[in-house]
Amino acid sequence: MRIAQLGVGRIGTFHAAALHDHADVGELLIADADPARARAAADRLGAGARALGSVDEVFAPGAVDAVVITSATAAHADLIRRAARAGLPTFCEKPVALDLPGTMAALREVEDAGTVLQMGFQRRFDAGYRAAREAVRAGRIGRLHTARALTSDMAPPPAEFIPLSGGLYRDCLVHDFDIIRWVTGHEITEVYAIGANGGASFFGEAGDVDTAAVLLTLDGGALATATSTRYNGAGHDVRLELCGTLDTVAVGVDCRTPVTSLEPGSAPGVPKPWTGFLERFGPAYRAELAAFVSVVRGELANPCDGRDALAALLVAEACEVSRHERRPVAVADIAEQAGKLAGGTEIAA
Repeated sequence: MRIAQLGVGRIGTFHAAALHDHADVGELLIADADPARARAAADRLGAGARALGSVDEVFAPGAVDAVVITSATAAHADLIRRAARAGLPTFCEKPVALDLPGTMAALREVEDAGTVLQMGFQRRFDAGYRAAREAVRAGRIGRLHTARALTSDMAPPPAEFIPLSGGLYRDCLVHDFDIIRWVTGHEITEVYAIGANGGASFFGEAGDVDTAAVLLTLDGGALATATSTRYNGAGHDVRLELCGTLDTVAVGVDCRTPVTSLEPGSAPGVPKPWTGFLERFGPAYRAELAAFVSVVRGELANPCDGRDALAALLVAEACEVSRHERRPVAVADIAEQAGKLAGGTEIAA
């Protein structure tokens, strides 16, 4: 199998190594907006990896069997559309696009072409989250009444990333929105979101926040909270707690969870906390790419398609409206407005 990797920044470099090591990938073709960076990535990987002079070469007839998009976010939608026109199965890191119109336009083109688009929500491939889904779906915790999710970065990303990120709800909390849907099997129907800025000024200057909290209502009647911050100095902290009438289970609680208990007799601290998302979710990232290879080979159904990404984005969009207007917002209202912008296109997940 010949796979093209488009973009070799931080996450792209990680994905390129995982693809290069996969037994079913015979050749990895690497393209980047900076050809020198593509050559450097191919040189590091060695035999079986080759740099291309431009992204355009990927879409020539018969050039590759599949595409993996890990470029700058602003380029995602255009590359997805080009891959669809070329009839190529595609894996893309979230998001599809930075806004709803761009997202729906790209998804419409994928659907019209009848091609595969697998989105990169890696938590679906994490062992803990998969076990949580099994526990909930099997009824082991009884009736779910409360869920608590959090995504906390150890340190803020570079200032130049923030205006291009889509904001804290679309960039970070969108993972929590997706995983709550996937684990519980319930849709998020309403949100009430607030945000705060107590750190660097560049968040506010970009119209973003560095800390956020959301109250979510699920269609089964359960309540959930999702919180996020760019300033969790103790370490990278990603967790989900699921509370039911029979039991409570948690994901992300182990010897590396960056939380120090102050109870008498507890350990004095966390000796080796998680420092970032690549370290925390390394096995999950590799598993989602292995799944994509299986999808391309026709051995597996698409485990996370563009409609899943759209459903999570609708929740994030509802959060932005809620934060600005300081009121509860129904996700269905956002979907309806987006459908009108798309000319009446049906966009329900």
